[in-house]
Amino acid sequence: MKKFSYLILMMLAVTACNDDVKDEAINKNMAKVKAPPVVKEYGFVLNDFEVVVDTIARGDFFGSILDKQGVSPGKVHEISEKVKDTFNPARIIAGKKYIILKDKDSAQTPKFFIYENDKINYTVVNLNEPAAYKAKRPVTIKKREISGVITSSLSEAMQNQGLSNLLVYELSNIYQWSIDFFKLQKGDQFKMVYEEKYIDDTIFAGIENVEAAVFKHSGRPFYAFNYETDSITGKANFYDEEAKALQSFFLKAPLNYSRISSRYTKRRFHPVQKRWKAHLGTDYAAATGTPIVSTADGTVIASSYTSGNGNYVKVRHNSKYTTQYLHMTKRNVRNGQRVKQGDIIGYVGSTGLATGPHVCYRFWVNGRQVDPYRQNLPTAKHIENEHKEAYFATIDELKQRLDSIPYQEI
Repeated sequence: MKKFSYLILMMLAVTACNDDVKDEAINKNMAKVKAPPVVKEYGFVLNDFEVVVDTIARGDFFGSILDKQGVSPGKVHEISEKVKDTFNPARIIAGKKYIILKDKDSAQTPKFFIYENDKINYTVVNLNEPAAYKAKRPVTIKKREISGVITSSLSEAMQNQGLSNLLVYELSNIYQWSIDFFKLQKGDQFKMVYEEKYIDDTIFAGIENVEAAVFKHSGRPFYAFNYETDSITGKANFYDEEAKALQSFFLKAPLNYSRISSRYTKRRFHPVQKRWKAHLGTDYAAATGTPIVSTADGTVIASSYTSGNGNYVKVRHNSKYTTQYLHMTKRNVRNGQRVKQGDIIGYVGSTGLATGPHVCYRFWVNGRQVDPYRQNLPTAKHIENEHKEAYFATIDELKQRLDSIPYQEI
């Protein structure tokens, strides 16, 4: 009997030991199964909701999107009326991302509609207690330095380094008054000190600011420093190392970035009329629909159409200077309208006597048509003498930083 009792005790001990081993194994396995990471975005813990992520398609509207999620037309109308001052449902744009947050229960009731206005800004609409507010995703600013060399074009130089094409726009915008980007040469070099925006420290969201640049064109360095001239409005312009403004009274060209297909000349074989005649303008070839801008402030004195000019716009800048822009596919201004330098006045086309999409840019001085590239045109206001000391003190460190960046070679 004692032996039997002893055997039972031994079996119970072994069983208990096995149970402990099993419990330990289960605990280890459970420890290996990690809880899903907490995802926080748009001010919400997304783990707490059923999340619908989609893009607004052509033909979609606020009501149709919410109808698919079971929101009644009456509720949509109520929401639209209460939030229209912050969020206009009629102005949602195809291609924009939206997110709907729903309850995790069986009913999956939609609670919030989030509309991405752009990469940084978004709008949150509370669907249950109709209200809306605007917010921004967290943005960090990172300083960058680059150096490049022209082999064929500025855009290719950027692409060769894996850089954003936004930098092409920034450089061409800075130097549009002082460098002819249609005459860049192989071996021209550039350097920049600038800031980039990142969402959540990882997603590139564009260029925040260009602090300084130098572009060596035909062996001559053109410096540019971003300097605030009005602390109240925050207005800033680019100036060179001698405190002279880079901005000119006139832009170099009516297109941001293109190529000259035909220059001003007293004798050219006309491709449509098939005869030799004067060409008193400069042709800039570009894709149909490319924006055409006014090269200086002024007043529109003609926005019309003729069989030769096609759609055209003429701008009087002052008593001395007038410009004209021909062959537009569409005009964007009316007679008598005031325009600022850089305002879009039309779009590239091939209307009138034109064989392909381009803009013919014409220039008058005191009523006489001239070649704008041969004119000594006025520049913007330089930094005044009493402010130069502060300017030079501000740019000194930036210039040293620029000069310490090595130029790239071909």
